[in-house]
Amino acid sequence: MGLFTSIIVGLLAGMAASWLMKTNNKWYIDILLGIAGSILAGWITSIFLGVNLVSGFNLPTLLVSTGGAVLVLLIYRWFKSRK
Repeated sequence: MGLFTSIIVGLLAGMAASWLMKTNNKWYIDILLGIAGSILAGWITSIFLGVNLVSGFNLPTLLVSTGGAVLVLLIYRWFKSRK
């Protein structure tokens, strides 16, 4: 997936995950966590399924990336609450 597509998918996934989890993060944190979640989701699906489901700009990519962004947001919340 190209850099521009990764940023767009990460933006959408981060915003969707933020909306699903009712967070009050700044918009750039949502984008960064969404991009990280997209990368993490692609890595996890390639390990467990043998297929990278994060490829291109389509519905499975958005769904898997949103799931990855939710996972990254959970980890972010956990680290933030440990302080």
